[in-house]
Amino acid sequence: MKSRLAARSAMQTAQWNGDISRDSYLDRARRVLRIEATAITALIEQVDSDLAAAVDAILASRGRVIVCGMGKSGLIGNKIAATLASTGTPAFSVHPGEASHGDLGMVRSEDIFLALSNSGETDEVIRLIPFLQDNGNQLIAITGRPDSTLARHADFHLNAAVPKEACPLQLAPTASTTAALALGDALAIVLMEARGFRPEHFARFHPGGNLGRRLLTRVEHVMHTKQLPIVRPDDPAAHVVQTISAGRMGVAVVCVDQELTGIITDGDLRRAMEHHRRDFSELLAGDMMTANPICVDRKARLQAAVDLMTEHSITSLVIADDRRLTGDRLLIGLVHLFDCTV
Repeated sequence: MKSRLAARSAMQTAQWNGDISRDSYLDRARRVLRIEATAITALIEQVDSDLAAAVDAILASRGRVIVCGMGKSGLIGNKIAATLASTGTPAFSVHPGEASHGDLGMVRSEDIFLALSNSGETDEVIRLIPFLQDNGNQLIAITGRPDSTLARHADFHLNAAVPKEACPLQLAPTASTTAALALGDALAIVLMEARGFRPEHFARFHPGGNLGRRLLTRVEHVMHTKQLPIVRPDDPAAHVVQTISAGRMGVAVVCVDQELTGIITDGDLRRAMEHHRRDFSELLAGDMMTANPICVDRKARLQAAVDLMTEHSITSLVIADDRRLTGDRLLIGLVHLFDCTV
């Protein structure tokens, strides 16, 4: 009974220390950030030719990068693997314990193994070295100790040593995990740039995001083709105003039959009202329109439409079909800036 009470008392003490005032919270948080910032800055001088050699090895490899770490290092490894995979380097993570119990069957000889261990002596990770050597895998190690077992057996060692942890007890991995994560990011981004990875490549791996949608989706997938705000050149101003309001796209398209003649925007309408205050009602659509409006092809990417609207400070684009033989442009639809966002 006494031991249970003592354990409960210790837990309560760990949950709240009344000696620390609330006023000191921000100072303590800033101290943690300064320590971690110092750790990251120190990496700049610690990076050496092994990182460049590791990049070359990964670029030359026909396999994947398999990331492995135990505990907090494993969590950091998961993020590094995800960053590599999303930026053009096929990668996934494995748990070292599960690897020793069958998951090593996923490792092919052409794969490159990236192991994380701050001490470089994590038993579950060290235990994999004989298999990797026998299987012919190249090993990249991220450790805080260049003289550790893992570092000495690695083909490439990335030094993640930090002056100290942000944890005041120097027990919880804090600055060291931040350093390992930063090195993983550095490796991934160098690989990304070396591969010539572009936004459209990134979009292929992120189809659910706004960028992915704009770069992969085509204008024809989102354009409006029904009940378009269309007026004829000889329609009166009152009809133009009514058409723009009903269309709710800020424009009216001027057409003769289906042939595109021009466009009237909210801005065109306001300017016409200012310049023709007394006789505005006598104006016709042809008097207010902008001839040869900016158009986009229905097969264009949404991003191309966004770029055009941004460049010309407009919110709607006409989709037209150019008839090369006659020189006519036939109206197909309209796309609004709102259609290009998630």
